Amino acid sequence: MSFTYTSKKEGSILVFHLSGNLIEKTQADNLLQELNDCIAKNNVLFVVDLADLKYLNSTGLTILIQILTKSRKAGGEAVITNVNNKINELLVITKLNTVFTVADTVAQGISKLEKVVSN
Repeated sequence: MSFTYTSKKEGSILVFHLSGNLIEKTQADNLLQELNDCIAKNNVLFVVDLADLKYLNSTGLTILIQILTKSRKAGGEAVITNVNNKINELLVITKLNTVFTVADTVAQGISKLEKVVSN
């Protein structure tokens, strides 16, 4: 299964919905370009919805870290949501669960980001 993504603007927050298998860097080139374009326009709040992401490897983790790092360097934040058990185990093993802000649903992720904005 290949990797695809869609994006949707929710107010000042961009939600990326990832699906498939994220195992090669080139698969996410368009995603990272869209992220860079958003940051250039001072849109720095992101929710990364993993509900339909079946698998990711270390390359996929690196891409998630890039999203988080780029948003934080720009003064924003990224929240990952709908993490399945396999991906959650990977986050725990790598201790990235302590680095990422994680929410159960997209709505909760948006709510967490809205709190960041209001502070």
